[in-house]
Amino acid sequence: MNILLVQDSDWLVRGPHQQHHLMERLALKQHKIHVIDYEILWRTHGRKMLYSKRQVFDNVSRIYKGAKITVIRPSIVKIPWLDYVSLIFAQRKEIHQQIKEFSPDVIIGLGILSSYSAMKAAKRNDIPFIYYWIDLLHRLISFKPFQPVAKILESKALRQADRVLAINEQLRRCLVRMGASPERTEVLRAGIDVERFNPTYNGSAIREQYGFKENDIVLFFMGWLYHFSGLKEVVARLAETKDNNLKLLIVGEGDAYDELQQIRYKYDLQDRVVLTGKKPYQEIPSFIAAADVCLLPAYPTEKIMQDIVPIKIYEYMAMAKPVISTRLPGIVREFGEGNGVVYINRPEDVITKAIRLIQDSSLKQLGTKARNFVERNSWHNITVQLEKILDEVVKGRISSGA
Repeated sequence: MNILLVQDSDWLVRGPHQQHHLMERLALKQHKIHVIDYEILWRTHGRKMLYSKRQVFDNVSRIYKGAKITVIRPSIVKIPWLDYVSLIFAQRKEIHQQIKEFSPDVIIGLGILSSYSAMKAAKRNDIPFIYYWIDLLHRLISFKPFQPVAKILESKALRQADRVLAINEQLRRCLVRMGASPERTEVLRAGIDVERFNPTYNGSAIREQYGFKENDIVLFFMGWLYHFSGLKEVVARLAETKDNNLKLLIVGEGDAYDELQQIRYKYDLQDRVVLTGKKPYQEIPSFIAAADVCLLPAYPTEKIMQDIVPIKIYEYMAMAKPVISTRLPGIVREFGEGNGVVYINRPEDVITKAIRLIQDSSLKQLGTKARNFVERNSWHNITVQLEKILDEVVKGRISSGA
């Protein structure tokens, strides 16, 4: 099967996310995958010229050796805001070119602008279109006046999609409210590499590298460091506790990185708070293995976080690590109570909750429950489910005479 995937983010740098795992696994099963992406980080990674030429990256694999994906990056004007305008026309042109040259059996959209263009092109060319959601993307737009416009485009694409996939039940319900057909909308849950992320992994080398002692309790967070991630509040509360054996390990980069460093020095926490920056995906299991408790302390009032379940939660749990999370609707609906995730009301409550779990000696028991809960979500099972959906959509389009 020829699969064309379009997204409004950088396939080569961001993630790996859900789509990387699924597309690379499908590629290993001899499906041909072309991805149209966007160099979303060009503003922060430096601008060498005002215009970038179209680029094609062959045989790309981020996770699984031997997976061969072709990534096409359309040309854009590298001027703030004009980049998005140029992207609309460049992606539209590239989608039509791929339809002509690659002849996709199905098109999958994971963005706003690209997915809308892909939906329109798919309808004109009688190609099934699948709209795949791992986030409410319009809420991620920093310039808030653009959010209503983005939501309108999303709603139009949702109504026209042959199938809509959501990463969790909370998000599925939200998409139906936005206009997706309930009959054509289903949950394709986040997957987990149960072989790569497993409780037998040894994190002692990481603990030694960053100076953690055997009796230290290491709290852990990984991912993009948004200002609403709650980590600044966690660090500030950590400074108030007298327990010097309670440490915080943060892996990732992002908007809040510099401020977190400043807070770290302000409270003289250099030996208790470690910020490593971004690390290769292959090293992540070692970092999780080094932790005792994993965190998702995002602001519970943050709209972006209301209906999603970040894939890192599954990776934490697969490593048999208990998770402390703010009471976010998507997380609560996905994991419920008693499955290795314990809830707090505010980021400021992380330290108190962690100390209580340590005193109760419940970390190991919670970790076992977490692993048991996510084992069903192996990437193998999720990929088989997606492959079945793709087959149904393509055969359904053919049998309908479209």
